[in-house]
Amino acid sequence: MEDLSKEIKKEEKNAAKFLKNHSWMLVSVVLAIALIAAIFWPSGINQTKASEELVVYLNNQVGGGVILKDIEDLGSLYEVTVTYRGQDIPVYMTKDGKYMVQAAQEISATGAAISDYPEEAEEAPKSDKPIVNAFVFTYCPYGLQFQKALLPVYELLKNKADINLVQIGAMHGEFEQIEAYRQLCILDNYGKDKLWAYINLFQTNTSVGSCSSNMECSKPLVEDIMNKVGIDVSKINSCMETDAEALYNADVQKSSSLGVSGSPTFMINGVEVSVSRTPEAIKTAICDAFNEAPEECSETLSSSAMSAGFGGEAGTSTTASC
Repeated sequence: MEDLSKEIKKEEKNAAKFLKNHSWMLVSVVLAIALIAAIFWPSGINQTKASEELVVYLNNQVGGGVILKDIEDLGSLYEVTVTYRGQDIPVYMTKDGKYMVQAAQEISATGAAISDYPEEAEEAPKSDKPIVNAFVFTYCPYGLQFQKALLPVYELLKNKADINLVQIGAMHGEFEQIEAYRQLCILDNYGKDKLWAYINLFQTNTSVGSCSSNMECSKPLVEDIMNKVGIDVSKINSCMETDAEALYNADVQKSSSLGVSGSPTFMINGVEVSVSRTPEAIKTAICDAFNEAPEECSETLSSSAMSAGFGGEAGTSTTASC
């Protein structure tokens, strides 16, 4: 009986881990933003007004495209359904309009919530030169947030650790795949330093973010970024027509073979590591993976989180992913 109980808990923990890694593939951009326990609506607000203000807030965060579809009284909660990128997404609110939750929590047969079982943290093995991989979608707001925090770490430790960005695929559409092609071609032709110089301007450019899936809108903007950092646009465009697909497929295959599907996913020496999305936290995780930490690890970086999505302003820490 005791063995059976342990087996049940193990399966529930595995289920919780699976949900954590996969459940946001289609809905994370909106739902994770809604995962806040902050009071920003006055008590007793009309449900229609509350839902409308929720949509305004979400649109401000993701750059538009969130549409209110329906609001339903579930008794103790309101279910607000919004449409984003062709997906109908439920967001749950308390009836006083004060709190939002991402979903109803399923209760296990033992009476404990599945998420109550603590996940066993795996420690990255040590090495002389840690291999660091950040798996991302190019337009995922949380992947962009992680990249902003990773950039100063790359600049600090690039000669000591092997720090890489790996493309997972394109969950948002063709425009995301095209951008992955572009970044992989920059890496293949110019190396990591030039790629990071491009990404630094790309991810902080709110005009690029506003273009969203409109490639006619974003094309002159990203070409201007390439020109600013000394990248030959014609060379990259040629690579995108000839070599990019193979480069992209190799990254996607690598991600798939490791079971990676969420952006961002952070791995050090082949082990997934959970860290706060701040330069200091990422630096510390990498430095802990050295057999002998280099002197650069003694430098203190920022402990502030950057914003999710495009833009360079400060943001709030989150564990959300695409």
